[in-house]
Amino acid sequence: MQAEEILKRYEAGDKNFTAINLTEINLSGVNLSGADFSGASLSIANLSGANLSGVNFTGAKLNVARMSGANLTGAKLNGAILNVANLVRANLNGAQLSQAALIRSELIRADLSRAILTEANLSGADLREAKLRQVNLSGANLSEADMRGCSLVGANLERATLSGTDLRRSDLSGADLCDTELRHANLSRVNLSGANLSGANLRWADLSGANLQLADLTDTKLSGSNLLGADLSNANLANASLVHADLTQANLIRVDWVGADLSGATLSGIKLFGVSRYGLKTEGITCEWVDLSQHGDRSQIYRLTPDEAKKFFNQTLPTVRIVIDAPLNQQANFALASSYYQISKEGNLLNLPPSIDVGYRRTELTFRIDNDEQIFPTAYLAILPFKNAVATQKNIITLMKMLQAYAINSHSMDALRQIKQLSTALSQTIHKVNEINLSAMTDTSEETQQFFEAPTQMALNNSNDRSLQVYYDPNFGKRFLPSSGSLKPTSTGTNMKATKFSLPSVEELVEFIEGFYYLQT
Repeated sequence: MQAEEILKRYEAGDKNFTAINLTEINLSGVNLSGADFSGASLSIANLSGANLSGVNFTGAKLNVARMSGANLTGAKLNGAILNVANLVRANLNGAQLSQAALIRSELIRADLSRAILTEANLSGADLREAKLRQVNLSGANLSEADMRGCSLVGANLERATLSGTDLRRSDLSGADLCDTELRHANLSRVNLSGANLSGANLRWADLSGANLQLADLTDTKLSGSNLLGADLSNANLANASLVHADLTQANLIRVDWVGADLSGATLSGIKLFGVSRYGLKTEGITCEWVDLSQHGDRSQIYRLTPDEAKKFFNQTLPTVRIVIDAPLNQQANFALASSYYQISKEGNLLNLPPSIDVGYRRTELTFRIDNDEQIFPTAYLAILPFKNAVATQKNIITLMKMLQAYAINSHSMDALRQIKQLSTALSQTIHKVNEINLSAMTDTSEETQQFFEAPTQMALNNSNDRSLQVYYDPNFGKRFLPSSGSLKPTSTGTNMKATKFSLPSVEELVEFIEGFYYLQT
């Protein structure tokens, strides 16, 4: 059938061309909008510049067809075969191409925004600088495709295959790449900010200089990947596999990577401000230095030997531990919970409740905190509900004064800066404590009062697993004294000579804060 006959039928209102054979036909520049070419054979046809908006090409054969500059907005191409077709600068906005075959097709600068290409085959296709905003490519095959400079903002690439795909300098911000296959893909300088890459396979991918800010990389496979200079600030890397990955000078400020596997990874020069280092696998890592400055400006460099690097990346969670020389009963438990709730509510402090271990004679409270800087402020707050609060807080303040005196006498600018940070954090907490009213928090029953008035002891444990005793009531463990052959409790605790608690030495105190890696340069 000739092109003239097709146009006459169309002009006469006949738009039904289903299963027609139009191989090698020339329909360039014509208007066939809304026509039905489902199941038709249009291989090697020339449709360049044609208006094909809303056309039904479902199941049609368009191998090697020329469709450059064609208007295919809203067209139906589900299951169509467009292998090696020329769709350069074609407008496929909102088109339906589910399960379509576009192997090695040319889509340079084509507009596929909001198009549906679920399970389509675009392997080896040329999509350079194509617009694919909010496109649905879930389950699609884009392996070995050339997608340099593409705009894929908000695109759905869930479970898609992009093995060996070249995506250099493309924009995938906010895209969904959950469980996507990206082995050996080139993602150099790609914008993946806010993208969902959870469960994706990025083994041996090139992500050098990529923007991964706020990206979700939970359970992502990044073994052997190149992340040199990549920006991962505020990203979620929980349980990610980074075995033998190259993270040299990557930005990891405020990243969450609990449970990540960094075995054999290269970490020299990474920016690590506000990052916890708990629960990491770090066997065989390479890290000569890290940047701990707040803005990643190298103003706070910390150099590491291999042994120091192993310790640095295996922090223990800093804790404040209070042991009360009395068992916790139900009434006291309610009063304790109310007290810590009030402290949290009024002072926006102690956001997490303590873990509680209750024994027959004693109760142990453990406060786990995110960083070393909050150890002294947390200790100052945690003891508030107890009778020993005044004495314990006095010790904490004395310890801080000892540190301040040490910093002045040492003539070390680093020591002055570090201790000023600690002092400022504690001072801010003390100021907030003055606004907290604990008088109405606990009931006044005798059993409850006995619990809060019982002797206590407090110990701090930093992220380098170093301990510091802050307070120890001399009557601790001496509540019962033998009297007339029986055990008789005393109201004062003991009549025996009690050993007075001695504060740690300056040397012990300095050794304790030297484990605060976030403060060091």
